[in-house]
Amino acid sequence: MKSAIARTFVLIFSLAINAGLASGETAPPGGSQQAADEEGTSTDFFVMFGSDFVRPGLLPRANYNIGLGHTFAFLKKDPIGDEITFAYTYENGGGYGFLHTPYGSHTETLGVMKNFGLPKTKCVTGYTWIMGGITTMTGYPAVLNRFYDGEALGLIVHFNEHDSVWIQEMYNKIVTVPWYTTASIGYTRSW
Repeated sequence: MKSAIARTFVLIFSLAINAGLASGETAPPGGSQQAADEEGTSTDFFVMFGSDFVRPGLLPRANYNIGLGHTFAFLKKDPIGDEITFAYTYENGGGYGFLHTPYGSHTETLGVMKNFGLPKTKCVTGYTWIMGGITTMTGYPAVLNRFYDGEALGLIVHFNEHDSVWIQEMYNKIVTVPWYTTASIGYTRSW
């Protein structure tokens, strides 16, 4: 199942790159999208929908994510990240159904995202995203709180300077739960 997710991610990546090349949008000579981005900061509001495959049998379960991120100009040269994020994620943790069951995890994270340009296109960029936070697992006799670690790799398809779609693959780790992956797609509004 993980190889199918990886193939899907590579296909989406290839389509996004080809769409950017076909549109004829390229970085200006002697400059780049990254140079243009260094001029200021931006704030991102994102909503993502996805599915994870953590349960026995690798059946998909809903994963919803909403958050805010802010890019800081002074962090543009930082190799780890230039955008600080705060996000809330709900995951269906039940053994049945896709959207919601009484068993779920509610995660609040603080993260750092590194945005980077891709060669020969300015309508598609990439990012890495490292997050840490607390997961509250519900539906059990007692509420369980656990440390959460998430690491993502993704693409941003820019429609204009304010609207974009994020496509990502994330590796998640909750203490006491094995690593699992989440594939997501979502809308972002920037200002």
